[in-house]
Amino acid sequence: MSPAPVERPGVAATLVVVRRILLAVLLLGMLGTVAELLLIGHDEDVKQLVPIVLIGLALAVVAWHGVRPGAATVLALRFTMLFFVLSGVVGVVLHFRANMEFQLDIDPSMAATDLFWKVMRATAPPALAPGTMIQLGLLGLVYTYRHPALEHRLELHAGTKGNPT
Repeated sequence: MSPAPVERPGVAATLVVVRRILLAVLLLGMLGTVAELLLIGHDEDVKQLVPIVLIGLALAVVAWHGVRPGAATVLALRFTMLFFVLSGVVGVVLHFRANMEFQLDIDPSMAATDLFWKVMRATAPPALAPGTMIQLGLLGLVYTYRHPALEHRLELHAGTKGNPT
């Protein structure tokens, strides 16, 4: 007599767990990032406050989503995550420019390739550090991708009654 088959959770149950893990990782990433930004004094001007304010907004949206999950909260989170990506791209450009200006002040005759590598290797400010906001934004967008709270909305848009394909 063979042992009874082990029941495996279905795809829907697996997706629920994966979504919870994604949201937990997003929360950890946001909390770690905002803590680091505050500890290094990333609040000298309005531009530097943008990631801190965005993370605060996202934490509020995630809390709202936790209390009242639904299409509105998922869309609000998605919209906020788009701003994370945008702020990360702008931040990389701003960090790069700040480093470039500093390097050109030191040596205005620096060749373009040497300048590029000096800027990329600089630690204050690190040119790619704002990429963290891009990563967090993409993580949040993955969390909201085909979220069940949007299923009804997708069905209405597609004009179907079943799962959207």
